[in-house]
Amino acid sequence: MDVCGLKQSVQEIVKKASDLKDKHTSEENAPVNYACIFCQSDEQYNSLVVLAQGIGKIIEETLTGPLFHIHPLDTIAGKLRLLKIRKPDATKPELGDADFTVSNYPEFKKRYLSKKGFKLMLSNYTVRKNFEMIELTDPEFNVRAYFSNPSLDKQLGIE
Repeated sequence: MDVCGLKQSVQEIVKKASDLKDKHTSEENAPVNYACIFCQSDEQYNSLVVLAQGIGKIIEETLTGPLFHIHPLDTIAGKLRLLKIRKPDATKPELGDADFTVSNYPEFKKRYLSKKGFKLMLSNYTVRKNFEMIELTDPEFNVRAYFSNPSLDKQLGIE
């Protein structure tokens, strides 16, 4: 894979996650604010980290992999500026995920949290005050979608 292939992979993850979001919510216009590639091997992880350095810089090292501030990448759900390359994790067999910004998070949470496929996630590797996110999964999709409040770009001051 080269940088072009990396960008295409990220755009595909965002498209599939957007399709997942659209199937289960009425948030068709929710913009993407973050995407993550779930690596399935150490070799894939190491090569993608090198490629990602060609489109952005690491702004946060997490226990599960680096977060990059990338040159804006056009996706079906808007311009993407945050990309994470995630270390291999047996609990994450999918291609990756995308995080979308909903216009009214409290209302979104109230409306969807009790529905099938939605789950409230608590971050166990970073301590961010007043932060929560909802995960959406569906076995028909090989990606996950997340809805964070506040969104990661806002938390990091990236507009």
